[in-house]
Amino acid sequence: MIELPTILVIEDDPAVRTGIVDTLEYGGYRTLEAADGHEGMKMALQATYRLLLLDIVMPGPSGFEILAALKKSRPGQAVIMLSARGEEADRVRGLVDGADDYVVKPFGMKELLARVDAVLRRTHERPSPTAIHSIDGATIDLNAATILFSDGHAEDMSEKESSLLRYLIDAGGRTVTRAEILRHVWNLDPDRIETRTIDMHMAHLRSKLRETIAARLVTERGKGYRFTPP
Repeated sequence: MIELPTILVIEDDPAVRTGIVDTLEYGGYRTLEAADGHEGMKMALQATYRLLLLDIVMPGPSGFEILAALKKSRPGQAVIMLSARGEEADRVRGLVDGADDYVVKPFGMKELLARVDAVLRRTHERPSPTAIHSIDGATIDLNAATILFSDGHAEDMSEKESSLLRYLIDAGGRTVTRAEILRHVWNLDPDRIETRTIDMHMAHLRSKLRETIAARLVTERGKGYRFTPP
C-alpha cells in the first residue's frame, strides 16, 4: 500500500499547528512542520513534500514572501494559504500569487481534509510551467518527449525518461533523493521496494542527452540526483 503524500505545515501558533498536524496524520498523511518564517522558508525551498499549508502572518518572512520564493524556485508547488484574516484582498493576493486555495481560521477537521484532498487531486498531474527547454544548443520538449540537437539529430525519450528529466529540471538545482523520485515519478513506496530502475533510466537518459548535457545530470553519492541548470 502506497502511503499518502507528505504535507509541510508552516504555522507559528503552536496550538493551531498541532491541531493541523494531528488532523492531517489522522487522515493518513505524513507531515513536516515549521514554527516561523525563517525555518519555514528553509524547509519550503529544501524539503521533500507534495503540499504546503502556509500561514500568512508569523515571525520572519511572511507567508506571501515564502510564496514568492516558491514561485521562483519551485514553480507549480501546491500551496494552501492559512490565515485568521478573512479580508477579500488577502484571499485574492494569495490566489493571484500562486496559491491553490485559501482557508480562513478557524476551520473544521473535515473542511481542512476536504480542501487538502481537492488540491492534491487537482495538482497531481499538473504539467511543468515550462515544457520546452533550450540547453547547450539542444531543444528538449518534455511534452513530446524529444531531444533535438543543433546538428539536426533527434532522440526520443520514453514516458518515464521524460518524466524523470522533467522532475529533475523542475527541482531547480536541488538534490532530489531516490525516495522522492520513486514516490513522485514512479508512484512507488520507497520503504517497501528495492529497485534499480532509477539507475537504468538515468543511464539511458545520459546516453541520449550526449556528453555536454548529460554532465548536468549529477549523481550525489549517498544523497540522490541533481540537474545543474544552464
